[in-house]
Amino acid sequence: MVNKNRLYWTLQVGGWMLYALIQIIVSVYASDGQGVSAQRVIFLTYEAFLCLLLTHFFRNAINYWGWLDASMTVLIPRVILSVLVMGLIIYFIRIPVSIPLGIYTSRKVFDIDNIFFFTVIYAFIFFLWCVLYFIYNYFERYNTSLKLEASVREIELNNLKSQLNPHFIFNALNSIRALVDENPSKSKQAINALSNILRNSLTTGKRGLTKFEDELKIVKDYLGLESIRFEERLKTEFEIDPESRDFLVPPLMIQTLVENGIKHGIAKLTAGGVIQMKTSVHNDRLVVQIRNSGQYMNGSKRNSAGLGLENTRQRLKLIYGGKASFRILTENDTFVLTEIEIPHLR
Repeated sequence: MVNKNRLYWTLQVGGWMLYALIQIIVSVYASDGQGVSAQRVIFLTYEAFLCLLLTHFFRNAINYWGWLDASMTVLIPRVILSVLVMGLIIYFIRIPVSIPLGIYTSRKVFDIDNIFFFTVIYAFIFFLWCVLYFIYNYFERYNTSLKLEASVREIELNNLKSQLNPHFIFNALNSIRALVDENPSKSKQAINALSNILRNSLTTGKRGLTKFEDELKIVKDYLGLESIRFEERLKTEFEIDPESRDFLVPPLMIQTLVENGIKHGIAKLTAGGVIQMKTSVHNDRLVVQIRNSGQYMNGSKRNSAGLGLENTRQRLKLIYGGKASFRILTENDTFVLTEIEIPHLR
């Protein structure tokens, strides 16, 4: 994958070098065969360098002010005003270098017609730069959204195959059937929990992110169902930071990690075990920790036992870039810790 920052600087430097070269060639043709002086070449090169710096600072301002997310009706007036101001700035900051080069003429430099004409020319050049910059970012975001959509669909299919497979549904329905006569109230709760999980899984592909509290509800519904099957063998503990509710998370991601802990940890222990879920918020970042009894066999291949671990890494990378983290390890030979850390998307 091409490094985005390297690509930006390659295009930025290459583009303005091309601009300087075109300026020099135009000056040669305009000189009627007399050639272009070294002073003129230096001046045009200096001008291109100033344009590079100015557009770089403008790019930082665009990202800081969030203009890439603005609507066209808001963006266009801002861009037009900005490029006019930049055109005026570039016109005047060229003056200091023109003086030692001996090409400074105060009468021409401060002529109103000259100022207006060159400001408009530079503004048009900066406007073209803006068009190219916004088009590039638009297509990059569109490509990222396509990858995210494909990843969400993939995680939906994996969950439908591995979590909601016939074996899982068979066990859940058997557990519910045993409760119908024994504990009708609890059987109704179990049916609602199964219904919520099915509904959420079927709509996952339609949403990019979901509220943390909605994801937490699905996790509790899933653990409620599993508690019916495992009975005393499964214990659950929750320690949820209230600030966690302000975050958006990828749907079914946390539920997938909880299920992974049950299937490949607690289910393999005769005495069962504990699932602990803890969240905390530090520096505007959400940390979700899931601990389950058992041991993590690092490096082992599990076919369906992978259960979304690779998908989790891929989705975190697609949604958050390098700003999110994921890890899984064994703690004290008795617990497996699965941890994700994500930034707050605004």
